[in-house]
Amino acid sequence: MKVGIIQSNFLPWRGYFDFIRETDLFILHDDLQYTKGDWRNRNKIKTPRGAEWITVLVHYRHTSQLIEETQVDYSKPWTQKMLNRIREAYRQAPCFEPYFSELHDILTQPTASVSDLNLRLINWVCRHLEIDTPIKMSREYHPQGAKTERLIGILQKVKATTYLSGPAAKAYLIPELFEQAGIR
Repeated sequence: MKVGIIQSNFLPWRGYFDFIRETDLFILHDDLQYTKGDWRNRNKIKTPRGAEWITVLVHYRHTSQLIEETQVDYSKPWTQKMLNRIREAYRQAPCFEPYFSELHDILTQPTASVSDLNLRLINWVCRHLEIDTPIKMSREYHPQGAKTERLIGILQKVKATTYLSGPAAKAYLIPELFEQAGIR
């Protein structure tokens, strides 16, 4: 079984979905430290003025906070502001409706964490792209250890034979440990 693991991202890029399609099981790695000012809760959209950030407001309390613990801040009207910017940028696009209505419903329905919101958005995009790969959260597997050990622990629990990784992971992965575990 081929398994892919990537951190939770807000409205991820197209390649993220190609990655999901390539696997038998996709796992959102969300029991890692939340990184402020990163792709967990923001992304860029193309506008007539150039690329602009859209951001989900979150409650950032401390540096050791996990992605799964990072709550969305609904006390400010960020959802309406974001939806207005998206509408302004894309309303002339073919097929704008019904996708915008669906996006509106997803963004305005409160979630417990930014990772839960990201999962909801990822599942929505997968449904429209007809990607039926099961998606799980890393927290379900209670991983232990450092970077490579955590991944191998998850992979062993799901009986993975192959691990699909993004190119950025080369910086911290220890290939020999995967070989020792019998995972390609």
